[in-house]
Amino acid sequence: MTDLFRQPEDATPLEPQEREGLLQSWITHRNDLNEAEQENIVKGAAWARGQRRVPIERLLSEDFIRTLHKRMFGEVWQWAGTFRATERNIGIQAYRIGIELASLLNDIQYWVKHATFPPDEIAIRFHHRLVAIHPFPNGNGRHARLAADLLIQRLGANLFSWGSGSLADAGEIRARYVASLRAADNHDISPLIEFARS
Repeated sequence: MTDLFRQPEDATPLEPQEREGLLQSWITHRNDLNEAEQENIVKGAAWARGQRRVPIERLLSEDFIRTLHKRMFGEVWQWAGTFRATERNIGIQAYRIGIELASLLNDIQYWVKHATFPPDEIAIRFHHRLVAIHPFPNGNGRHARLAADLLIQRLGANLFSWGSGSLADAGEIRARYVASLRAADNHDISPLIEFARS
């Protein structure tokens, strides 16, 4: 069990009480956890694809954001869909999550309504800020990528390719993704848009 909760250096570690939320007793190694989460994410993505007719206001609501996370991780983690209550090495202070998420969702609705940015930029700004808020104990990047895919599809464009490979393991693709997120932290969104379409 020693490697069960080992993550890449740039990933967010789980707190001990969050680790206790693991629902599947058969999971004893990191590969087991990755497999279980991936199976759950596939089911969550299938559910999300079925939400095409949901009004964009619903898609850009706290309830939908929480439900999407629960659908993606609810078979693996008891706390899926619940905002984190502890501080992290990334993200805003836990007590600010609800306020900052509401602000983000309002901004995105405004940008969509007024075509403030091109569709790709709206969806990627949404992704970046959702990752920066880091609302959940784990799975924030995967959740934000799927949320951005749902939004870009709703805006009439093709899904993002997100580097055309796996971001789960440390490697060149993940390093490019993290570097593009850091550039966006410094107000340069272009590398993240380019990565999402590469």
